[in-house]
Amino acid sequence: MCQDCGCSDIPEGMVEIHSHDHDHSHEHEHPHSHEHHHEHIALESAHRTISITQSILSQNDRLAERNRGYFMAKGLSVLNVLSSPGAGKTALLERTMTELRDRLSSAVIVGDLATDNDAQRLRRSGAEVVQITTGSVCHLEADMIAQALQQMHLDSVKLLAIENVGNLVCPAAYDLGENLRVILFSVTEGEDKPLKYPVMFKTADIVLISKIDLAEAVEFNRELALHNIHQIAPQAKILEVSAKTGVGMEDWCELLQTKLCLSNVSV
Repeated sequence: MCQDCGCSDIPEGMVEIHSHDHDHSHEHEHPHSHEHHHEHIALESAHRTISITQSILSQNDRLAERNRGYFMAKGLSVLNVLSSPGAGKTALLERTMTELRDRLSSAVIVGDLATDNDAQRLRRSGAEVVQITTGSVCHLEADMIAQALQQMHLDSVKLLAIENVGNLVCPAAYDLGENLRVILFSVTEGEDKPLKYPVMFKTADIVLISKIDLAEAVEFNRELALHNIHQIAPQAKILEVSAKTGVGMEDWCELLQTKLCLSNVSV
């Protein structure tokens, strides 16, 4: 996970998240010799890693709860939309916000390592959009969301969608304060995607099989894909959608209305 891989070492000038820098210039006294103690050193290192991981996630969870309280106070329903790169998150959100434009005030927070291309696309829907450029960080964190919220005008907004960084590994561990976790699974990715990334799919409230218009062209095995999703994420509601053709979009909007109790949306 990213707590260990170094992706949080952010280059200067990029978005900075929680700083865990410590001054290690001081000497450490040890009453024992370090000769032939390789196993002891390895175990000590492992314990340090676990401690750091727990610290990062516990701090994120506290901030996520703060975000959740803010969302509740604002009357906001919040989606955390996740997928691998290229599964169609931006296309789905652009079509969703466009179709709901006359019935529901919405906003989007977009996370990407670089560029604001997705944010520019989403602004065409009429929704307010804020871009988070993460640099080398392969996921969004609760603190990033809190900072983005300070730049938004949310008094009349009812639906906030967070487009997470394209990644099916690290974002699974980070609660952002959302109401629903939505995972896109494109027909072009292979039917075994849920089996390869079980941690992510186990956290899903909704799984959207995206780009369904390409299913026949890529010889997508629908039955096998559904079986794999049910096996890993039996709790998740599954829909098949195409942002390009509009297939399944009405069902998707109706599901949002039901799940988030958006009574002012007449889909």
